[in-house]
Parts: sequence; structure tokens; C-alpha cells
Amino acid sequence: MRVLIIHGSKLGGTAGIADGLAATLTDSGIEVTIRPAADMLSPEGFDAAIIGGGLYADRWHKPAKKYVKRFAALLKPMPVWLFSSGPLDDTYLDNLPPTQQVAEFMEMVDGRDHVTFGGRLEEDAKGFLAGSMAKSRAGDWRDDDQIEEWAQSIAAVLVHNEAA
Repeated sequence: MRVLIIHGSKLGGTAGIADGLAATLTDSGIEVTIRPAADMLSPEGFDAAIIGGGLYADRWHKPAKKYVKRFAALLKPMPVWLFSSGPLDDTYLDNLPPTQQVAEFMEMVDGRDHVTFGGRLEEDAKGFLAGSMAKSRAGDWRDDDQIEEWAQSIAAVLVHNEAA
């Protein structure tokens, strides 16, 4: 079983989530390839895909958005999961639904599930908007247990389907 994990990450928080997902899937015996969305690695030859994007004003990081649009036809026949990251508070605990844009991506690729994870913003974040937000909202709201639990649920589906 070969799984491709694609992430659109501007400041590294979403990439960290992708790394956590990859570690859990690998521990489950699944072969994982992880790449930034900007690399535009084709999903061809993979058995499943997980695609994540950092949320900025309720929209995915541009390379993640472009990735889904470019490869939608190849993604649609395979199992695909999507995730978002970004809330800089505990609202991610409320099982947030996908934003409108991400819901459209879910439909475009027949996504199986979506989860919104907490985000991360460093105190010394660069850029006008990130730097301004960091003054009052810096911190790491990513939940390693939540990431691992979601990855385990994906692994259970993939391992079950592989044995069927």
C-alpha cells in the first residue's frame, strides 16, 4: 500500500501535521511519500492520497489548491482524505466542518473525510499579517494525539481494504 501525503504549508505548521500523519501510517506498515504541494508530484501510481492545506482567510494555501485542481481526475478514483490547519485557538476541538472552498475540493475528488487541525504561529513570524497576528496569537495548537488518531483511522481503512 503506497500513500502520497501532499501539504501546502507557508510557515511549516501544516508540514508538521503531514509529518505526524506519515509517521503513524509508516508505523502501521504503509509506505508513505510526503511532498510539498508546490512540487506537483503526480498521484499516479499511489493507492491513496492525503492532502492538506494551511488555512488563510478560510482558503487553502495556494499550492494545495492548485494541486487538487490539477490532479482531480487522477485523485477521484482513489481513496482521498483532506485536512486543513490554521485555527490559532481551541476552536479546532469543535470538529469544524471544511470551509466552503475545501468542501468543494472534497466533492471534486470524492474525499472520504476531512479534519481541521489547530495551527501554529511562531512569535517571530515574518510578513506583515503573520507578524501582526503573532503579537496576540502566537502559539502551537496542533494536537499530536488528534493527528495520530486520525492517521490510525485512515490506516485501518487502508489495511482493511488491502486485505479484502
